[in-house]
Order: sequence, then structure tokens, then C-alpha cells
Amino acid sequence: MRKAFIAAIVALGIVSAAPQAFADGRQCRGTIGAVTVDSIIVPEGAFCTLDGTRVRGNVDVQADATLVATGVTVGGNVSGDEAAAVTISGAAVRANVQLTDGGMASLADSRVRGNAVFAGNVGAVDASRNTILGSLQADKNTGGVTIADNRIGNNLQCSENDPAPTGGGNMVRGSKSDQCAEL
Repeated sequence: MRKAFIAAIVALGIVSAAPQAFADGRQCRGTIGAVTVDSIIVPEGAFCTLDGTRVRGNVDVQADATLVATGVTVGGNVSGDEAAAVTISGAAVRANVQLTDGGMASLADSRVRGNAVFAGNVGAVDASRNTILGSLQADKNTGGVTIADNRIGNNLQCSENDPAPTGGGNMVRGSKSDQCAEL
């Protein structure tokens, strides 16, 4: 009798598969404060402020979108491809920060367990006073790059930035190479 009941419920579509964790991110247009969410998507062209927000998964900043994240905790990655601007300060990111082919990008006073990558950005790029357990890489940025007073667990790599990066005071366990050799 019980098997027939379960079969009938499934046949009627009353029971569905459990939703996949972090499958759909919460869209951010405006401000999200000190709450916990699964993941964040800043939609194309939107402006989002995260203030003390805890994100279990990833933060994805889409084309022409702007993110200002202060005091956030991110369990996954922060990524932006063609974002207008991304500013991250006082954050803890469990994985990587990857900001590519966008406008302005800033990572300051934060802790990143993985790598930080800035590539192909046309606005100013700033990485200052961070602890990055992996590598920091800045390539092909054209709006000016400042890399200062970071603690980097692996390598500091910079190439093809125009103008060349400025800064200094970086403590690097691995190697400093190319345009960042003296920083």
C-alpha cells in the first residue's frame, strides 16, 4: 500500500527533486546588508552594494555591472568579466578573486585564500594591504596598476601592463617577475 501511495505521488508530480545548492544566485540590485545568502549575481548593468554580507558560494559580477563589497565573507570566488567597476575592501574570500576585461578594479585590506587575478582592465587597478595565500597576477591592464603592501604566499606576476605597475612593500614568498620584479 505504501509503495502504491509513493508511486502515485511521484506520478502526479507532487514530489520533485531537491533543488541544487547554490544553483540560482540571489540577484543584487541595490544593497544587501549583514545577512547570509547562498550566492550573489550582480546582473548586467546593475549596481550592487554588499555591506557585511556572508555569501556561502560565489559572487558573479556581470558585464557593465558595479559591485561595492565591504566587510563581506565569500565562501567561493569573486569574479567579474567586463564589469564596469568592482571594489572589495575588508573582505575574506575563501577561493579566488578574478576581475578581467572590465573597468576599475580594487582589492584592499582583504584576505584571499586563493589567487587574485587582474587582466585586461581599462580602468585603474589597485591591490593594496591584502593577504593573498596564492599568487597575485596583473596582465594587460591599461588604466594604471598599483600593487602595494601585500603579503603574497606564492608569486607576484605582472606583464604587458601599460603603464607599468607602481607600488612596493610587497612581501612575496615565491618570486616576483617581469614588471613586478621590483615591487
